[in-house]
Amino acid sequence: MELDKDVLEQIDVLIEEGISDKRIPGGVFHLEHREAIYQKSFGNKQLVPKIEKATKETIYDLASLTKVMATTPSVMKLIEEGKIELDAPAQRYLPELSGDSNKSKITIRHLLTHTSGLAAELPEGHEWSGSKEGVTRAACEPSCGMAGFDCRYSDINFILLGEIVTRVGGMPLQDYCRKQIFLPLGMKDTFFLPDPKLKDRIAPTALLEDGSLLKGIVHDPTCRRMGGVAGHAGLFGTVDDVALFARMLLNSGGGVLKPATVYLMTSVQSPANIMHRRGLGFDIDSSYSSLRGEIFPKGSFGHTGWTGTSIWIDPKSDTFVIFLSNRNHPSGGNVITLRKNLATLAAKATGFDFSTVKRTLPEVVTNQSTFPSVLPPKSFQ
Repeated sequence: MELDKDVLEQIDVLIEEGISDKRIPGGVFHLEHREAIYQKSFGNKQLVPKIEKATKETIYDLASLTKVMATTPSVMKLIEEGKIELDAPAQRYLPELSGDSNKSKITIRHLLTHTSGLAAELPEGHEWSGSKEGVTRAACEPSCGMAGFDCRYSDINFILLGEIVTRVGGMPLQDYCRKQIFLPLGMKDTFFLPDPKLKDRIAPTALLEDGSLLKGIVHDPTCRRMGGVAGHAGLFGTVDDVALFARMLLNSGGGVLKPATVYLMTSVQSPANIMHRRGLGFDIDSSYSSLRGEIFPKGSFGHTGWTGTSIWIDPKSDTFVIFLSNRNHPSGGNVITLRKNLATLAAKATGFDFSTVKRTLPEVVTNQSTFPSVLPPKSFQ
């Protein structure tokens, strides 16, 4: 099946307009529907101090795609091995998660679905550095909600999960991800802490007040303070590697994860009373889901990264859309509307009849904080 060339031209125009409007310096787009692939690079990866073109080889700061491409599959791998229990208290693996009555109620699943009741991020205005200090601060930060009853997208959730992977997996997070996820999938250009030799391929992000450019150094301030490796941010990668990861999910784990694991990551696993629907790690239907566009059905899933990266996957039509950019280079930028419109056009370009998709999400049940059944349908086992 071929993609609609006229719609692909509309995608090109849309991205070029984003560049001319200075919402992005450039980027790389990838649409894949079954065997049909459309991939194209646009504009520049760098504007200052010199202009450099974006290409498919450009390495981007993936920002919060770290949560779903590194931390979540690593946690799930440890669950498969019986080393972590999904509904076990997080304190079992991280005893220092304490300080208020909510924290003893937080489970691994709460952390993965952003329903822990923990704060969104560490407060600013304090001088500190080091991974150990970052984890300590994340564990000690007071709760601001109730586990199972409040949904708040939280970097702290994934800082804690990243530390749990390190402790239970027996090696640093970056090494566990590389050994268990990236290398088995052939993701040779995905890593934390990029080698300085790769600097010429990396898309920089912000130009700092002192005139220095973040190029090969993670943009996220908390991750930077933690040394460049954390569960919520720090991953760098290329469009081809992100596509390898997306194919793995569409192929029921691709031999790296079990089909039942992929089901849990990509189906609603948040409590029944929560309006924001999330899988384990992945967003499904929430205030962050605008990148689904207007055509892909509810039940498809994805995630964004603050730097201007995103992925959205629809198993029903066997389609995924990736857009990588460094929208905050050298400063500012915005891709929220662009992502939404790209997804709408991408779905249209497939020619798939989305009216045949009947899947609906579970109903919201007020005041019921129970989770869906842990076991997926037999077809996924």
